[in-house]
Amino acid sequence: MFTGIVETTGRVTAIDAEGTNLTFHIDSPLTNELKIDQSVSHNGVCLTVVGLSGDTYSVTAVDETLKKTNLGHLAVGDMVNLERCMPANGRFDGHIVQGHVDQTGTCVSVQDLNGSWLYDFQYDPAVGNITVEKGSICINGVSLTVFDSHDDGFRVTIIPYTYEHTTFRNLQPGDVVNLEFDVVGKYIKKMLATYR
Repeated sequence: MFTGIVETTGRVTAIDAEGTNLTFHIDSPLTNELKIDQSVSHNGVCLTVVGLSGDTYSVTAVDETLKKTNLGHLAVGDMVNLERCMPANGRFDGHIVQGHVDQTGTCVSVQDLNGSWLYDFQYDPAVGNITVEKGSICINGVSLTVFDSHDDGFRVTIIPYTYEHTTFRNLQPGDVVNLEFDVVGKYIKKMLATYR
């Protein structure tokens, strides 16, 4: 389990294709603290560490993950948001994030508000996911609060710290992002559907 509070970013140094899978080699300041079999969130996608070499570690994304996330769009040199799983004795600073991306969305616009940044996102409502006003959303692994929620989109505001310490500083209109919708909302929606 994760909280959506990004610890650091990492840089993709190599990508190996193995059948329908892609193995990503990530240079990160966290590498010396990782171990084989550990779960790490990459742009909000939970992947298992499969290799360690110096300052670089490796993770493999299977075809199903590549189809449902933006990881297949990564190229050598790209930056990714990283978060290790939450320790049992840690503080819960974000919201419950499983690292299981529900679908991708698209950044529609970015506005510099001279102290914060306003991002508009759209997603396909046919998949069945929803946002609620002041509810939680995880975008590329970052826990954020939704506003201007509507059937196929929403807005978030980014503070300077988040902008400077995550990949939001590189996000441009047209970019594809990973979306994990609030797990509590998903369970409530599923339960209500059975009563209809």
